[in-house]
Amino acid sequence: MKRIAAAFLPAALYAGLIFALSAQANPLPMLPPELLVHDKFLHGLAYAGLGALLVPGFRAAGFSPGGALLVAVALASLYGATDEFHQSFVPGRTADVLDWVADTLGAALGASAATAATLALRRPRGAG
Repeated sequence: MKRIAAAFLPAALYAGLIFALSAQANPLPMLPPELLVHDKFLHGLAYAGLGALLVPGFRAAGFSPGGALLVAVALASLYGATDEFHQSFVPGRTADVLDWVADTLGAALGASAATAATLALRRPRGAG
């Protein structure tokens, strides 16, 4: 059980960081304004990290690589939806369905990359 909890710890801490940033009207003041125009990219990037960090937790919990990928994407997407709802209460922020779509697509890319990396690292040398 401790091994599984330890495997989920990075994802939990990262989700906490996302929540903390979402609670701010201007969470990334150091970014140039022209980059903020592409906020969907930033959403996707943030949730790619979450999706990637969830995969090892689900693998440690006994999920197959494909199962871990699917559950990681579903959980990250659900978290993205709750994050958008949370933002609707933050002054200066709004809830946006397209942000949630970007969160979900980012999570899918991140979880897919983590799954591919895991499978590649487990492949015997000289295979494939």
